[in-house]
Amino acid sequence: MSRKELIDQMVNIIAAIKRTHPVRVAIDGVDAAGKTTLANELVDPLEKLGRDVIRVSIDEFHNPRTIRYQRGKDSPEGYFFDSYAYDALKESLLIPLGPDGSLQYRTSIFDFHTDSIVYSPKHHAGPNAILIFDGVFLLRSELVNYWDFSAFLDVDFDVAVERASQRDQFLFGSAQDVKERYWKRYIPGQKLYLKTCRPERHADIIIDNKDPLKPCIIRSFRPK
Repeated sequence: MSRKELIDQMVNIIAAIKRTHPVRVAIDGVDAAGKTTLANELVDPLEKLGRDVIRVSIDEFHNPRTIRYQRGKDSPEGYFFDSYAYDALKESLLIPLGPDGSLQYRTSIFDFHTDSIVYSPKHHAGPNAILIFDGVFLLRSELVNYWDFSAFLDVDFDVAVERASQRDQFLFGSAQDVKERYWKRYIPGQKLYLKTCRPERHADIIIDNKDPLKPCIIRSFRPK
């Protein structure tokens, strides 16, 4: 299918979800699967339907560096278990936007570039708002029940590492440095996630995103 066909289908599914609170959408997948790009592409067409869109990334809920690397910078377990502040994510964003929530939410608690706590101002969501949230590990046990719709982007690890080697040089140095970091920490951490959490069992839609211009829906159903 074409990229536009994918976006149109997802927008139609998301817009049709009926809740008494904002619809919370998770865009999950391995590193460099194309999560951020897809999430961004959903915003404009949903807004054109008259919906208020809240756009947030897991990057805004990192743990401090001392916690993230307490098992070592190359630790896959450290990546999976210690990277993000899930309690803060739930309390600041997912619970307020959920059933009987206050609708008072924050979109960020941490700046990982400066390794400092930075609380964003509180905002008030309308009941017909849609949260588009992208990140890794979103269908783990701590979070899986907080989403009203979830997508999992499936790509081969080789493809993900090649993409990351071009994208993440500003973080880790050369393309080779990026690849080494990914094969030591990030890919084994993702394998741990896939094995223990089985996100493909929980996602409402699974998308083969190996070729972003020709994505393929592997499985999909419309939430009630």
